[in-house]
Amino acid sequence: MLSPIQVLAAVLPVYLLMLAGATLRKCGVVRSEHDAGVMRLVFNVLLPCFILDRILGNDAVRGGSIVVWSIAMGFVFIGVGLATGYVVGRLIGLGRGSGLRTFALSSGCQNFGFTAAPVIEVLWGGGALAVMFLHNIGVEVAIWTLGLMLVSGSTGVPWRKLLNGPLIAVAVAMFCVLTGLDRFVTGPPREMMSMLGLTAIPVAVFITGCTIMDLAFSEKPRPAIVIGAAVVRLLLVPLAILAAARYLPMAVELRQVLVVQAAMPAALTPILMARLYGGRPAVAVQVVIATTLISLLTLPWIITLGIRWIGLQPMMP
Repeated sequence: MLSPIQVLAAVLPVYLLMLAGATLRKCGVVRSEHDAGVMRLVFNVLLPCFILDRILGNDAVRGGSIVVWSIAMGFVFIGVGLATGYVVGRLIGLGRGSGLRTFALSSGCQNFGFTAAPVIEVLWGGGALAVMFLHNIGVEVAIWTLGLMLVSGSTGVPWRKLLNGPLIAVAVAMFCVLTGLDRFVTGPPREMMSMLGLTAIPVAVFITGCTIMDLAFSEKPRPAIVIGAAVVRLLLVPLAILAAARYLPMAVELRQVLVVQAAMPAALTPILMARLYGGRPAVAVQVVIATTLISLLTLPWIITLGIRWIGLQPMMP
């Protein structure tokens, strides 16, 4: 059976890459003014190439059922996370004006892409990774609808935010797969796309480490927020996700994706949303940093126990 130590060994390179980014930012080697240009390259070129390369020709995403289930699960569990975060935020003494909505948003949204992708690929391979990109459509829609309405108190939705490089890449890739056009995407153009795509996740994870270092000392941590975030993001929501993966009638690849999603720390996106829409960025920063650090200990156990409970078989021994 897969052990937590084996899972930790598989995911440790991701955390070491974050640590490298944080260290080089602290030493002044990588400057903050470089981040915007690098991330534009990642979102507009590298990540779309990575998505296209992993979805095109992948039989795991050819059925309509798995497309619907994947998007639905991504949307539903952001909703579950937001609701759970709101309730726990109330219980730890937060209220409107003191960070309740920001806490609910940041603790309710997992790091669904850059950190999850390499873990999924190591454990399950390309089929599950392709399904993850479908799942992430639901996550993106939920964050920019339910999450935005929560943190801003508004009912307006900036639909243009959803028209980004990764989402367009998923739509194009799925059109090609469902129509059979993907069989023609071969040769040197496909190889070039693959080469570009291979750099997307390492670069994004590295810059994530840089960003966390920028934020690490912005405000003194509050124990209630740190503990509450860990309970929401690394205990309650994982239990709900793993229960769905065990009992709902979904494809194996989606179950594999959900096991890894259950173990993820909080996402960085809520920090930006809190800054733009009147939230409390300092609260979101505490949630992200706390859950990222704690997840180094909890992630191997959540994945290992989830695999055993659901009855999955990873590729690694």
